[in-house]
Amino acid sequence: MTFPVYLSLFGHRLHPHLVMELIAYTGGFQLYRMTRSRWPRANAPFEQALWLFVGAVFGALVGSKVLAWIESLPDYWPHRFDPQTWMGGKTIVGGLLGGWAGVEIAKKLVGVNHSTGDAFVFPLIFGMSVGRIGCFLTGLDDHTYGVATTLPWGVDFGDGVFRHPTQLYDIVFLTVLALALYIYARTPRVQRSGVMFRLFLMSYLLYRVAIEMIKPVFAPYAGLSAIQLASLYGTFVCLIQLLTGRGLKSRVLQENELPIEVTA
Repeated sequence: MTFPVYLSLFGHRLHPHLVMELIAYTGGFQLYRMTRSRWPRANAPFEQALWLFVGAVFGALVGSKVLAWIESLPDYWPHRFDPQTWMGGKTIVGGLLGGWAGVEIAKKLVGVNHSTGDAFVFPLIFGMSVGRIGCFLTGLDDHTYGVATTLPWGVDFGDGVFRHPTQLYDIVFLTVLALALYIYARTPRVQRSGVMFRLFLMSYLLYRVAIEMIKPVFAPYAGLSAIQLASLYGTFVCLIQLLTGRGLKSRVLQENELPIEVTA
């Protein structure tokens, strides 16, 4: 296999990241529409929902960019006077945390005081998994690969070094996490809306702390990278909210209803 693995459509070569991101966004949105229609109590009026969407998009954009710059500062700094360089790069962790913050700010501004994020859990998992396929097919240019390994599933992305395919590790982890959260969601119990999102986010952030240890990353903060520090902070916030019940509301599930309400 030669990386990047370009895809062909009607005789045109398409970059794998572009194709997979398009599938991730459109598929994730359709999955969210299915989720949103089944749990109408998680919805907000159209105008408020629009502002929440704006908050999520801008928060995710800013968070993903800023954390990417900090994470790879040695790569960006030599080209600091090139605007095109600063336009590139983004991180999932920064996007998740930034989007969460953006939604919370928007909710306060428009007066939304109920959970608005649990229904995003499975669409997010779908989008992130498909996006990682694009990362894998892109190869070295994506900078999401792992360090060298002698394990039999090591992948040569084109430089003659067999590396951990950490992009595929992400997909496996997200698949297992989705199954665990689905089982949790199907279990009849008194639920607190908002728990699903926090369990998802905390689990993924803890995973990122661990998986970054086998990536060739810039780690000047006591041996930790910027992504690991941000992940630890997000994990701490989620854990505190789960333990204290802040932002969570208990309710008894209705018959035939999945406890997947939205929260951010």
